[in-house]
Amino acid sequence: MSRWDSEPRREPKCGELSRCRNSVVFGVGTPRAEIMFVGEAPGHDEDLQGIPFVGRAGDLLTKIIVAMGCKREEVYIANVLKCRPPQNRTPLPDEVTNCLPYLLSQIELIQPKVIVGLGATAVRALLDVHLGITKMRGHWYSFRGIPIMPTFHPAYLLRNPPAKKEVWEDMKAVLAKLGRDVPKTR
Repeated sequence: MSRWDSEPRREPKCGELSRCRNSVVFGVGTPRAEIMFVGEAPGHDEDLQGIPFVGRAGDLLTKIIVAMGCKREEVYIANVLKCRPPQNRTPLPDEVTNCLPYLLSQIELIQPKVIVGLGATAVRALLDVHLGITKMRGHWYSFRGIPIMPTFHPAYLLRNPPAKKEVWEDMKAVLAKLGRDVPKTR
């Protein structure tokens, strides 16, 4: 018997989330990504597949990435939380606090040139501000020296299609920040 067998199993920091998840949804994309998209937490489909941003919101995010002249494999996509909250509820503050170090490690490893914060929860976690996403989107902020563009979450766009125009303006600003041209056809 090794010493590992005799030690008690420790409860993960996230407690409830670790007990109700199917998968840990870490992230997907290239470790050399210039653009990193950060969302809130995995949803039902993500929890089942172990991949962030799948399902309808993921399809829309992929369309946004393609419209920017990129492929999904050329960016990095992650969430603040790595496990699905029950009933897709908004993450609790202690859950964000417990999971944030994993996202910070991802950012440190990837070293993106730009971060796109998808929705209020992601932006609050990264910037520690409590302004509404409507007031913040479209304006540049900085996270540890990395420019961050807050914008609406794709799930919000599914419920509010007119806001897609605002997100496209934000993505054009991201491309400009990277010195890239906006593709002529979207």
